[in-house]
Amino acid sequence: MQNIPFDRDLIEGILAKNKIQSVGASSIREVKKIIDDVEGATKQKFIRMEMGIPGLPATQIGLDAQIQSLKDGVAAIYPDIYGTQELKHETSLFVKNFINIDIPEDCCVPTVGSMQGGFASFLTISRMDPKKNKVLFIDPGFPVQKTQCRILGIETEHFDVYDFRGEKLREKLESYLSKGDFGCLLYSSPNNPAWFCFNEKELQIIAEVANKYDVIVIEDLAYFGMDFRKDYSQPSVAPFQPSASHWAKKYILLISGSKAFSYAGERIAVMIISPELFNYESDTLQKYFGQRNFGKAIVFGSLYALTSGTAHSAQFALTAIFKACNEGTFNFRTDLLEYQRKAEIMKKAFIENGFNIVYDKDLDVDIADGFYFTFSYPTMTGIEMLDELVFYGISAISLDITGSKRNEGARACVSLVPNELLPELSERLKIFHKDHPIK
Repeated sequence: MQNIPFDRDLIEGILAKNKIQSVGASSIREVKKIIDDVEGATKQKFIRMEMGIPGLPATQIGLDAQIQSLKDGVAAIYPDIYGTQELKHETSLFVKNFINIDIPEDCCVPTVGSMQGGFASFLTISRMDPKKNKVLFIDPGFPVQKTQCRILGIETEHFDVYDFRGEKLREKLESYLSKGDFGCLLYSSPNNPAWFCFNEKELQIIAEVANKYDVIVIEDLAYFGMDFRKDYSQPSVAPFQPSASHWAKKYILLISGSKAFSYAGERIAVMIISPELFNYESDTLQKYFGQRNFGKAIVFGSLYALTSGTAHSAQFALTAIFKACNEGTFNFRTDLLEYQRKAEIMKKAFIENGFNIVYDKDLDVDIADGFYFTFSYPTMTGIEMLDELVFYGISAISLDITGSKRNEGARACVSLVPNELLPELSERLKIFHKDHPIK
């Protein structure tokens, strides 16, 4: 601790070398590069909270199945663009067991992570109807999804939902979707970065307004079952993972293997397409994809053009994980509770040293402890706070880049903070608080 805060000249030199003026205004990858350089120069570990990377070992069931599939020779065989029949079968069972929706196996399609699922969705939906080519983001959210739309030349709009929870959400959605030019809307729940969760009533509102204006709901379930206030991990037993799919007619669910199953390195996910959307047909789809049918257009058009399918062995891994969940021999929630435990400790350390939790409530209920939390420091903007925290060996990302209107805040990810550094986090925050007294 004798080197905290770090030498300002050293860090400012590293920033200049990387041609970066502000840590707080930097992207996630830029922050990572800066911190890598500072750690290399000082030989001291940062409290790293900038990257949303799983901090648990990969699920062993998946590893064993993937290794066996490679030994059986799947590396030499192109995967079916539609996905293996085994994965499609277990995915259909999984969404029945854990979301309580009935989805045909054909409508369950593997993707190279949910990032590809989102990209393919934007690409295909924007070519369904030339009059409905905009995307609405219910923010705050994952910044790269807006980048995908920008790359594709798709116009977007967004709003911070914090002040529009509950019934207020209906009027806010109406104000956008009633314009008639939105093809889809997207949100995550649990939310990245704020970790709030929409309740059943809010999800019903989203679905009802989307149905009214024929808008596709894209539900990003990257953190499936990780609202630890309830146990969503028992197959065919309520409560089930809350989802707008119970009411929406046209929807796409993105279920990732990265967080809930700690399988981020193999880039594996599944895309669940509602039957009504899967079977939708239009002349515009025919023009771009050679297919009138949406399901065939997104599979044989978008996904085929992007990667020609999802890595064969990774599909066997996710199949085995889903199968074990479906049979009740593997509880995916058990190991994930480590994130809840760690978040509780870390949030307490911040609050005791003058910080506030920015997104602190789900309506009138305290927000869950989990993979992310948001924090602020009185009298500072989020960017100013992060620019100072770097000198104390603490890194995170500004809420500014997530579509949040709460510019005083930052997002922290708990996963990569080792347990042995938790006491040091508390000590560094104490020094920061002492050096920056609240008046």
